[in-house]
Amino acid sequence: MDALREKLQEIEQEYNNVNAKLVSEAVLKDPRELTRLSKEEARLSAPVNAWHELQSLDSRIEQAEEMQKENDPELKEMADMELEECLPKREELLEHIQHLLIPRDPDDDHDVIMEIRGGAGGDEGNIFAGDLYRMYTKYAENMGWKVQVMEASPSEAGGFSQIIFSVKGNEVYRSLKFESGAHRVQRVPKTEAQGRIHTSTATVLCQPEAEDTDIEIDEKDLTIETHRASGAGGQHINKTDSAVRIVHIPTGITVNCQEGRSQIENRETAMRLIRARVYEELKRRQEEAEGKIRREKIGTGDRSEKIRTYNYPQNRVTDHRIGLTITQLDRIMEGRLDDIIAGLQEAEEKKKLENSSL
Repeated sequence: MDALREKLQEIEQEYNNVNAKLVSEAVLKDPRELTRLSKEEARLSAPVNAWHELQSLDSRIEQAEEMQKENDPELKEMADMELEECLPKREELLEHIQHLLIPRDPDDDHDVIMEIRGGAGGDEGNIFAGDLYRMYTKYAENMGWKVQVMEASPSEAGGFSQIIFSVKGNEVYRSLKFESGAHRVQRVPKTEAQGRIHTSTATVLCQPEAEDTDIEIDEKDLTIETHRASGAGGQHINKTDSAVRIVHIPTGITVNCQEGRSQIENRETAMRLIRARVYEELKRRQEEAEGKIRREKIGTGDRSEKIRTYNYPQNRVTDHRIGLTITQLDRIMEGRLDDIIAGLQEAEEKKKLENSSL
């Protein structure tokens, strides 16, 4: 209990320091720092407000307990009524504060860049990649988010061998960050004449889209080349050097974009991809250097980790990381992912609570 109050006092001090900086001339002249500190103030405001409420309840409880020591029956009765109201309130508030103090993923409020690739199963894997893309666009639509295709390689049989797209909206990464990994489908392919069930896979990678305040990439660290795009995509594609390849020299990360109608468009897309991938890589290296173990993470987030199975004959989907099975696959493929995402968020919160020192 004392440790919790101590932590809240530290947060209040931090909140006051941030507020002081926000009105300083130096910060007001620096848009990047102003944005960062404004977000920090918003993040700290909830625990600070809860701390003030807790202090008020503590004071009322303390006064009521003093009143109980009096000989006056009326005062004792008033004290009993006050405690009857305040003690349950304080218990509820303490539980709420525990949740507020759970370490928050700083990327939760970011937009995301998602990449889906057809995996094992040939054409069927590519078709399933298309089904997953449709599922995510439906979910985004339900959430009021905006989806923009950045790169796409359609498959002749349907679906995509690869598709990269961004999703913009409120706390997108908080919901979609659990989607990275191998998704497995069990169903009878359209090409299967004898009605046998096949197992195919598609892989998903979900990364937070880096903002200006997250990372600054020096142009000197980039090699930018233009070249003629290959494959289908319109007459302009073979006549101009519209495709753009960017290499981030320090990390070796490479992106190639050719789906845009112009070199400018492809360059902009390639820069967004480079920023997101370099941001993730530098974050990973920092955690590794600091010896951090992301114990609260649900799964590894690695593309090779099998995270979910979609069983069409039994209309069933199973998320293997939390052992959740839902027999409404038809609804889920229409973007009704709420139950799965809520289950993953609850599991993450539980892990964080278990690892909390308070």
